[in-house]
Amino acid sequence: MSTGSYFGEPLKEAAKRDDVPMSRLDGMVHRILRTMFAEGVFDNPPVVKPIDVAADAAVAQRVEEEGAVLLKNIQGELPLNESTIRSIAVIGSHADVGVLSGGGSAQVDPVGGNAVGTDFYGEIWNPSSPLKAIRSMAPNAIVKYNAGTNPGAAAKLAAASQVAIVFANQWTHENADLPNLRLPDHQDQVIEAVAAANRHTIVVLENGDPVLMPWLSDVQAELEAWYLGQRGGQAIANILFGEVDPSGKLPLTFPKCESQLPRRHVSQPPQGEGYFDVHYTEGLEVGYKWYEAKSIMPLFPFGYGLSYTKFDFSNIKLTPVRTDGTVDFEVSFDIRNTGTRTGAEVAEVYLGLPARTDEPPKRLVGWARVELAPDKVRRVTVTLNPRSASHPLSFWNATAHKWDTADGQYKVYVGDSSQDTYLTDTFVVRHAHRGASVQ
Repeated sequence: MSTGSYFGEPLKEAAKRDDVPMSRLDGMVHRILRTMFAEGVFDNPPVVKPIDVAADAAVAQRVEEEGAVLLKNIQGELPLNESTIRSIAVIGSHADVGVLSGGGSAQVDPVGGNAVGTDFYGEIWNPSSPLKAIRSMAPNAIVKYNAGTNPGAAAKLAAASQVAIVFANQWTHENADLPNLRLPDHQDQVIEAVAAANRHTIVVLENGDPVLMPWLSDVQAELEAWYLGQRGGQAIANILFGEVDPSGKLPLTFPKCESQLPRRHVSQPPQGEGYFDVHYTEGLEVGYKWYEAKSIMPLFPFGYGLSYTKFDFSNIKLTPVRTDGTVDFEVSFDIRNTGTRTGAEVAEVYLGLPARTDEPPKRLVGWARVELAPDKVRRVTVTLNPRSASHPLSFWNATAHKWDTADGQYKVYVGDSSQDTYLTDTFVVRHAHRGASVQ
C-alpha cells in the first residue's frame, strides 16, 4: 500500500483492463458509503471543534502514571525526598526537552511539535521535559543535565551529584525488527559508568519491548516508563518523588538473556526478497507460558511490578455458582496494605488445567486492581466464567475441532505476577458436559 502497488494509478489501470471488474469497485464504495450513512456522516456532518488540549494531556498523564512499572527499588531509593536532596544529575535520552513517542501506528503528532528535530516519520519526542519537571519537584536542589553521549562526561556529573537519574530509550516501529535486545547507541555503557560513579543511580526506560539490563545489579532503582505521552515528563517526576504510587504491571516478560528465548535467531530473507516464512514451533507456550513450561526464571516475569508500599494476600476461597446448567467459580481472597502509604495492587488469578489437556502450567484468567490505605484490607472476588470469550476453563480440542472442558483437577493461583503466586486452591470438574463440583 505505501509503495502504491495496489491502489491509485495501479488500480485505475487494472479497472481499465477489466482485471478488476467495476462490480468489485462498486462493492468497495458501497460498503464505505453505507457505513457513513449509518453513522449519520451525511445527515449530521461532524463539526470540527478546537481540541481540549489540557483535558487530553491530563488523561495522557494519568495513563502514564498508572502504566509505568517500578522494576527495582533497593533500600527505598524511591521515592526521592525533595527536602533532603541537594543535587541531581539528569542524564540522557533528550530528557532536557522531551519524552520519546513510539513509532508507526503508535506515533502521535504532539501538541507543540517535535521537541527533537522536525521529521514526522522519524523519532518524535513529546515536548514534556523530565528535567524541568524534576527541577519543579526539587526547587532547592541543583539539577544539571548531561546528554549521555559520552560515558566519561556523564560519570563526571554523576560523581558530583547526590542522585543520578539516567534516561535510556529504544525506539521501535512496524517494518523494522530489532537486531537484539540490547539498548542502542552504547547506552548500557553510559549507565554502567554512571552507576560506578554514583551508587544512588536510578534508570528510567523509554521503550516498547523487553531490553537486557547488564547493569541492573549496579543501580538502586529502575522504572519502566514505556512511550510516554503529552505530559510524560510531569508523570515521571510525580512517580520519582512519590506524588504518585507506582502500580503498573508488566504486560510481557523480560528475559535475563537472549538464550532464554524460544527463538534466538531468525534467518535472514533470501537475497533480494523482503518477506520470508518463520516457523513458530512453541505451540501454546507463548510469552509467559514459555517460561513457566520450561521452568525458566526470567529477569522480570509477566505481571510483575513494585509499589512504594507492601501488600499481603490471604484467605483464598473457591465458591461454585450454578447458572443455566453450568458452574461459574468465584475466587475470593483478602488483600491488605501492610505498608505505610496508600497504594494500588493488581491481584492476578491464574489457572492450571488438568494434565491430560497438554496446556501450559498456568493461564491468566482474571485480575482486580485494588487501592488501599495503610493497614486496610479488602475482600476481592474474581469470577471464572466458562462461557466467557476467554474460555478460562476450556481448551481447544483439536480432534473434535471445538472448545472443550476436561474432567479432572484444576489449580487456582493468586499473586502479583505469573511467577509470584502466594495463594493456591483446587477444584475438580466432573462430567464437564453436565456441570462441575468442587472438592
